Amino acid sequence: MTARAGETFRTHRAVSDIEALLALPLPSAGPTVSEGEPDTGEWTATAGKGFRLVPLWEGDSLTGVYGPEWNDAEEAAEQHLAALVTELDTRWGGHRPVSMRVPLFRHQAADPMPPLFQALCDEDCYGDLAVWGPVTAEPDAGRRWVGISVNQSDGDAPMIIVAVVSGAPVTELDERP
Repeated sequence: MTARAGETFRTHRAVSDIEALLALPLPSAGPTVSEGEPDTGEWTATAGKGFRLVPLWEGDSLTGVYGPEWNDAEEAAEQHLAALVTELDTRWGGHRPVSMRVPLFRHQAADPMPPLFQALCDEDCYGDLAVWGPVTAEPDAGRRWVGISVNQSDGDAPMIIVAVVSGAPVTELDERP
């Protein structure tokens, strides 16, 4: 699924990846584009007008995994996310939750939504976001908002943790398009 498959989750590495993401310029225009590893096609990043989205970690495949083992995998992913949230809360102050409920329903109905939320849905990232911002990015990068979430595209797919950096506030969508 992602280029992060097989990597052990490390909070400090995830924070470093987010810091690197904050230092990158954000596209000011153009279509949303997903990128993949040249050899495998595994997802590495998505960028669109005013944002970048990247996988930070991918768990093991859950094909054929049921019951307690599946619950353990889900719990481990949630613990990784909680550790990362705690570290980022220490750096930037308390986060605020941003629900993905409305984007999920809009996506299912093929209703329009902002490119950031469309990209999250297109990558099967329906997990609610923990959002900070504005945070200070590299000099000249301006104010940025950071969001992270844990996701799973279906019952057999691995859990993934993603980060998004946006040049605009990341807020919950209205129920009406």
